[in-house]
Amino acid sequence: MDLKGMGVALITPFKEDESVDYDALTRLVEYQVQNGTDYLVVLGTTGETPTLTGDEKEEIVRRVVGQVRRRVPVVRGVGGNCTRALADTLKNGNFNGIHAILSVVPYYNKPSQEGIYRHYRALAEVTPLPLVLYNVPGRTGMNMTAQTTLRLARECEAVIAIKEASGNIAQMDDIIKNKPADFQVISGDDGITFPLIALGAVGVISVIGNAFPQEFSRMVRLALAGDYENARVIHSRFAELFELLGVDGNPAGVKSMLSMMGFIENRLRLPLVPTRILTYEKIREVLRKLNITC
Repeated sequence: MDLKGMGVALITPFKEDESVDYDALTRLVEYQVQNGTDYLVVLGTTGETPTLTGDEKEEIVRRVVGQVRRRVPVVRGVGGNCTRALADTLKNGNFNGIHAILSVVPYYNKPSQEGIYRHYRALAEVTPLPLVLYNVPGRTGMNMTAQTTLRLARECEAVIAIKEASGNIAQMDDIIKNKPADFQVISGDDGITFPLIALGAVGVISVIGNAFPQEFSRMVRLALAGDYENARVIHSRFAELFELLGVDGNPAGVKSMLSMMGFIENRLRLPLVPTRILTYEKIREVLRKLNITC
């Protein structure tokens, strides 16, 4: 499948009692579809997936797929640090309405590069859908090197792309320059999406797109079309927000923003907590400067 453009890593809205706010989720999905998002990613990092029960995960996927009605593709996160358990999920899970799988580098175990390679190869052998690698060493504790990524891209037909969030531009450039023609590199960091597209990435799986799908998808499309001047204007407009979204961790920043905009309640599940008051007020001030009502 083609993952060109702006995908959005959906948040999971919670009510005051910390139950999943499915009505808010439905509204947010429709907001994405109506405002330029090219595809949606459910059950990723931004969705606070480790804090969700098995039943909640299945219901979230069901609701998202039902609301999307195939108007845009849906990518499902299936990640973990037990290869055998993940392979079993891929072989036996229900993936109706899902177009691809996003799977993060195993965390906590700290496998070697050979272990990472064999992990993904085992998943590629059983996956019913295209597989997108996800490298985010800031969360997993292990960086998947360009050499390992390229090895998987060349040897595993099911592996079609990587969401790269290592922050290492040189590593990403190495992958882009040496990858197979049909293998896609996707930015995993809103703040470097613009320069990474200039190097040859096909787009982003975005956090800020939860709040600003129309504006940020336009930036991505302009950059992909080679209109770097106008893309840079939008990139610069959101530069301060990119930094603030990560000050108190993801998705605390974007959830505070969405709550100011009236989409959701500002609730997270422990061990995650909302942004500090100082960060919250800084985000509010930036939104006011951008003429966004909050």
